[in-house]
Amino acid sequence: MRKLSNTIQVVILLLIVSSSMTFSQTLKPASIFTDHMVLQREKVVPVWGQASPEERIKVVFAGQKKVTKAGSDGRWKVVLNALEASSIGRDMIISGDSKVVIQDVLVGEVWICSGQSNMFWPANNITDIKRLKPLVKNTRSFYVQNVVALDEKEEVAGQWKVGPPVSAVAFSYAYFLNSLAEVPIGIIQAAWGSSSIEAWMPRSLTQELPLFDTIMNEFDSDNQRVGEIKKLINKSKWTNKENIFLRRQPNILYNAMIHPLIPFACRGVLWYQGERNTRYMSGMPDNNGDNWFHRVCGIKDYDEALQKWILNYRQQWNDDEMHFMVVMLPGYGKGTVEKPVIDPESPTEPSWAWMRESQMAVLDLPHTSVVNTIDLGELKNIHPSDKLPVGQRAALLAAKNTLKKDVSASGPIIKNVDLQGEKMIVNFNNAKGLKTTDNKAPTGFWVSDDSGEWVMANARIVGESVILTSSKIKAPKYIRYAFAGKPTVNLVNESELPAYPFRTDL
Repeated sequence: MRKLSNTIQVVILLLIVSSSMTFSQTLKPASIFTDHMVLQREKVVPVWGQASPEERIKVVFAGQKKVTKAGSDGRWKVVLNALEASSIGRDMIISGDSKVVIQDVLVGEVWICSGQSNMFWPANNITDIKRLKPLVKNTRSFYVQNVVALDEKEEVAGQWKVGPPVSAVAFSYAYFLNSLAEVPIGIIQAAWGSSSIEAWMPRSLTQELPLFDTIMNEFDSDNQRVGEIKKLINKSKWTNKENIFLRRQPNILYNAMIHPLIPFACRGVLWYQGERNTRYMSGMPDNNGDNWFHRVCGIKDYDEALQKWILNYRQQWNDDEMHFMVVMLPGYGKGTVEKPVIDPESPTEPSWAWMRESQMAVLDLPHTSVVNTIDLGELKNIHPSDKLPVGQRAALLAAKNTLKKDVSASGPIIKNVDLQGEKMIVNFNNAKGLKTTDNKAPTGFWVSDDSGEWVMANARIVGESVILTSSKIKAPKYIRYAFAGKPTVNLVNESELPAYPFRTDL
């Protein structure tokens, strides 16, 4: 009996040790917290991670000390009070049963730069941005590696580094924002070519967007596709074909590349995406099994998808003032799947003009901006090289709308239209010094009456207005300006910022 009793005691002891090993964890902050990071100023700053269950955790930074206790699952989180900007690197000390020191932490403006290929496009491919590298200062970047996951992940693949981001647009944005804000800039780059907005959506949006619900139901029932994704997740290196296959999927980019960032404090998101969703004007094509990658919302559905996506992100970050800056799709001369060859100057073709309108609808939400690129882009190149002005204009908008700087940040935007017989007077906001870039008459204006026939208008500038007339339309009622795939435009204000496209026949 005594021998049996000793055996039982050993077994019990082993079980206790095993149980302890199972639930004990080394103190670890979330993977977004690394040396050289930038924390957001003027907002509360969550800091979180993992430890042993019930472990007492202390976070010390910038004169603040926050204490908490890990939960039964080992999760812990503290919230630092709003911080003042600082270009001096300091240590964040996280301690419990062990200690973690995160070195060289700055405080400034933090932005997530996300989207598809035009956001992903490398700075090294753009000569006028590469020339700025020696001038970059007080800029840190976190490159989120291109990975996918079928479930929402807690850890993100990447680390903070000293220097500008890889993306050309994000680089330009960081450079100009630093000069305007005069504080450190932190850029988190999470972008992947040819990804749809659905790729960056959490599953919770299936409750609000019927098209996304359909997309995810099809995804879940496609055992072959899901099986292939599972296989590729465990593969160390993908072929180009496999890379394209993964980045065109719904939801799985969000799971691996965005969800682990929540709720890292930031000023907002610079979003350059939409090209992937321009295949169809609305809805989705019938599913024939081979066109799963076409199953994304169309141009006229994008406005609702974008707005609900923004509201969802704000809810998850618990930040109603999280600013979203949308980069308007620039000029491009190709149409949709149904009509790929179009007249790039026509205001009636199924062009990117309609996507720009969907993007502009984001201004219905507070704390949003749209970066006007209507004068940029290339007729036949979906990846134009003029990335520098995109970042520069975005920085101006951020300075004005989030930092409250007194700067001219946007071009003329329609205020109202006065009908006076055979002429129409278009009045603009942000129109001080209204002019054209070539000193010629304004271009890109079309007018129509109830017949639905659109003709190019004669235009002239008077003060901060443009007067339109046409010998072909005696009683004009409607206007479309720069409402084409690749319009020829020249209307700007004194800051050389272009007028925003619009139409009045809504």
